[in-house]
Amino acid sequence: MADHQEASVTLPSDPASVSTARRYVAQVLGEWGLPDDAATADSVRLIVSELATNAVQHTFGQSPTFTVDIRLEREEWLRIGVTDSHPRWPKRLPAAVQQDNGRGMVIIRWLTAEAGGRLSVSPTEDGGKTVWIALPWTVGAAARTATTGC
Repeated sequence: MADHQEASVTLPSDPASVSTARRYVAQVLGEWGLPDDAATADSVRLIVSELATNAVQHTFGQSPTFTVDIRLEREEWLRIGVTDSHPRWPKRLPAAVQQDNGRGMVIIRWLTAEAGGRLSVSPTEDGGKTVWIALPWTVGAAARTATTGC
Protein backbone atom coordinates (compact mmCIF):
# COMPACT_ATOMS: atom_id res chain seq x y z
CA MET A 1 0.00 0.00 0.00
CA ALA A 2 1.22 3.51 -0.75
CA ASP A 3 2.65 5.72 1.98
CA HIS A 4 -0.17 8.18 1.52
CA GLN A 5 -3.58 7.68 -0.07
CA GLU A 6 -6.24 10.29 -0.70
CA ALA A 7 -9.79 10.45 -1.95
CA SER A 8 -12.22 13.32 -2.16
CA VAL A 9 -15.78 14.10 -3.21
CA THR A 10 -17.64 17.40 -3.47
CA LEU A 11 -21.40 17.28 -3.06
CA PRO A 12 -24.27 19.78 -3.11
CA SER A 13 -25.36 21.08 0.31
CA ASP A 14 -28.54 19.08 0.22
CA PRO A 15 -29.85 16.60 2.80
CA ALA A 16 -29.68 13.79 0.20
CA SER A 17 -25.92 14.30 -0.01
CA VAL A 18 -25.40 13.09 3.57
CA SER A 19 -26.07 9.45 2.66
CA THR A 20 -24.00 9.85 -0.52
CA ALA A 21 -21.04 11.08 1.56
CA ARG A 22 -21.43 8.21 4.01
CA ARG A 23 -21.55 5.59 1.21
CA TYR A 24 -18.57 7.16 -0.57
CA VAL A 25 -16.40 7.06 2.55
CA ALA A 26 -17.44 3.47 3.31
CA GLN A 27 -16.57 2.42 -0.24
CA VAL A 28 -13.14 4.08 -0.17
CA LEU A 29 -12.28 2.63 3.23
CA GLY A 30 -13.38 -0.81 2.04
CA GLU A 31 -11.00 -0.47 -0.92
CA TRP A 32 -8.26 0.45 1.54
CA GLY A 33 -8.90 -2.69 3.59
CA LEU A 34 -11.35 -1.71 6.32
CA PRO A 35 -14.01 -4.42 6.60
CA ASP A 36 -17.55 -3.06 6.34
CA ASP A 37 -18.54 -4.86 9.55
CA ALA A 38 -15.65 -3.48 11.65
CA ALA A 39 -16.60 -1.37 14.68
CA THR A 40 -14.38 1.40 13.32
CA ALA A 41 -16.36 1.38 10.07
CA ASP A 42 -19.60 1.95 12.01
CA SER A 43 -18.05 4.84 13.94
CA VAL A 44 -16.65 6.43 10.79
CA ARG A 45 -20.01 6.19 9.01
CA LEU A 46 -21.74 7.91 11.93
CA ILE A 47 -19.04 10.60 12.18
CA VAL A 48 -19.24 11.32 8.44
CA SER A 49 -23.05 11.49 8.65
CA GLU A 50 -22.88 14.01 11.50
CA LEU A 51 -20.19 16.14 9.83
CA ALA A 52 -22.03 16.17 6.50
CA THR A 53 -25.32 16.97 8.23
CA ASN A 54 -23.66 19.91 9.97
CA ALA A 55 -22.27 21.15 6.64
CA VAL A 56 -25.76 21.05 5.15
CA GLN A 57 -27.89 22.27 8.05
CA HIS A 58 -25.72 24.85 9.79
CA THR A 59 -24.39 26.82 6.84
CA PHE A 60 -27.76 28.44 6.26
CA GLY A 61 -27.53 28.14 2.49
CA GLN A 62 -24.24 30.07 2.40
CA SER A 63 -22.21 27.05 1.32
CA PRO A 64 -23.61 25.59 -1.93
CA THR A 65 -21.36 22.52 -1.65
CA PHE A 66 -19.29 20.63 0.87
CA THR A 67 -16.25 18.44 0.33
CA VAL A 68 -15.27 15.23 2.08
CA ASP A 69 -11.53 14.48 2.09
CA ILE A 70 -10.17 11.12 3.17
CA ARG A 71 -6.48 10.53 3.80
CA LEU A 72 -4.61 7.47 4.95
CA GLU A 73 -1.14 8.40 6.13
CA ARG A 74 1.54 5.71 6.35
CA GLU A 75 -1.12 3.16 7.30
CA GLU A 76 -1.09 4.78 10.74
CA TRP A 77 -3.67 7.58 10.67
CA LEU A 78 -6.98 7.94 8.94
CA ARG A 79 -7.98 11.57 8.50
CA ILE A 80 -11.41 12.63 7.34
CA GLY A 81 -12.30 16.25 6.80
CA VAL A 82 -15.55 17.93 5.81
CA THR A 83 -15.14 21.40 4.32
CA ASP A 84 -17.76 24.06 3.72
CA SER A 85 -17.48 27.73 2.85
CA HIS A 86 -19.47 29.11 5.78
CA PRO A 87 -17.32 31.13 8.21
CA ARG A 88 -19.02 29.99 11.43
CA TRP A 89 -17.12 27.25 13.23
CA PRO A 90 -18.99 24.43 14.94
CA LYS A 91 -20.07 24.99 18.50
CA ARG A 92 -21.11 22.53 21.12
CA LEU A 93 -24.72 23.45 21.81
CA PRO A 94 -26.37 22.81 25.15
CA ALA A 95 -28.55 19.79 24.55
CA ALA A 96 -31.74 19.89 26.58
CA VAL A 97 -33.62 16.65 27.03
CA GLN A 98 -36.43 17.73 24.71
CA GLN A 99 -34.13 18.86 21.86
CA ASP A 100 -34.21 16.80 18.67
CA ASN A 101 -30.86 18.07 17.43
CA GLY A 102 -27.74 19.92 18.55
CA ARG A 103 -25.81 16.86 19.68
CA GLY A 104 -23.79 16.19 16.52
CA MET A 105 -20.48 17.62 17.72
CA VAL A 106 -20.86 15.84 21.06
CA ILE A 107 -21.32 12.54 19.21
CA ILE A 108 -18.38 13.24 16.89
CA ARG A 109 -16.07 14.19 19.78
CA TRP A 110 -17.08 11.15 21.81
CA LEU A 111 -16.67 8.63 18.98
CA THR A 112 -13.35 10.16 17.95
CA ALA A 113 -11.98 10.12 21.50
CA GLU A 114 -13.24 6.57 22.10
CA ALA A 115 -11.22 5.41 19.07
CA GLY A 116 -8.07 7.15 20.34
CA GLY A 117 -8.33 9.97 17.84
CA ARG A 118 -8.68 13.71 17.83
CA LEU A 119 -10.85 16.42 16.32
CA SER A 120 -9.69 19.75 14.95
CA VAL A 121 -11.02 22.64 12.88
CA SER A 122 -8.93 24.59 10.39
CA PRO A 123 -9.76 27.67 8.31
CA THR A 124 -9.88 27.54 4.52
CA GLU A 125 -8.56 30.16 2.12
CA ASP A 126 -12.09 31.18 1.12
CA GLY A 127 -13.14 31.94 4.70
CA GLY A 128 -14.80 28.62 5.43
CA LYS A 129 -13.54 25.78 7.56
CA THR A 130 -12.67 22.10 7.56
CA VAL A 131 -13.64 19.91 10.49
CA TRP A 132 -11.10 17.09 10.72
CA ILE A 133 -11.08 13.85 12.64
CA ALA A 134 -7.94 11.76 12.91
CA LEU A 135 -8.21 8.12 13.96
CA PRO A 136 -5.52 5.48 14.42
CA TRP A 137 -5.61 3.10 11.45
CA THR A 138 -5.60 -0.39 12.95
CA VAL A 139 -6.27 -2.38 9.78
CA GLY A 140 -2.61 -2.73 8.78
CA ALA A 141 -1.50 -3.27 12.39
CA ALA A 142 -3.91 -6.19 12.81
CA ALA A 143 -2.63 -7.80 9.60
CA ARG A 144 1.01 -7.32 10.64
CA THR A 145 0.33 -8.81 14.07
CA ALA A 146 -1.37 -11.84 12.52
CA THR A 147 1.54 -12.53 10.17
CA THR A 148 4.35 -11.90 12.68
CA GLY A 149 2.66 -13.38 15.73
CA CYS A 150 3.45 -10.28 17.81
